[in-house]
Amino acid sequence: MASDPKAHIFEEVAKHNKTKDCWLIISGKVYDVTPFMDDHPGGDEVLLSATGKDATNDFEDVGHSDSAREMMAKYYIGEIDPSTVPLKRTYIPPQQAPYNPDKTPEFLIKILQFLVPLLILGLAFAVRQYTKEK
Repeated sequence: MASDPKAHIFEEVAKHNKTKDCWLIISGKVYDVTPFMDDHPGGDEVLLSATGKDATNDFEDVGHSDSAREMMAKYYIGEIDPSTVPLKRTYIPPQQAPYNPDKTPEFLIKILQFLVPLLILGLAFAVRQYTKEK
């Protein structure tokens, strides 16, 4: 752990997004987790998916143990300059199919899926009754 924490800019931290060079931002602090990549219980993919952004929510949502939080101290390399962290991206919902108020084809298919088996059952019953009488 450094005695004089260095202030890192977001763009610099975001460049460290590979298995052999991985830095994370958690609660305003920068951690070089490269040596921990192979040992992370969730695998290195989890850590790599948290690079290039503020990973605080990702870290907190998992519910890490106290020992995991204590372990973070040995990977600490400095603070993040908050003015360089981009604002949260706005959520853009995926494009949806246009609303179709006239659901005639879907409705017709559903009715046929119900009526055709009933018709077959009725026909089978009628054939059985007809052949029984003779």
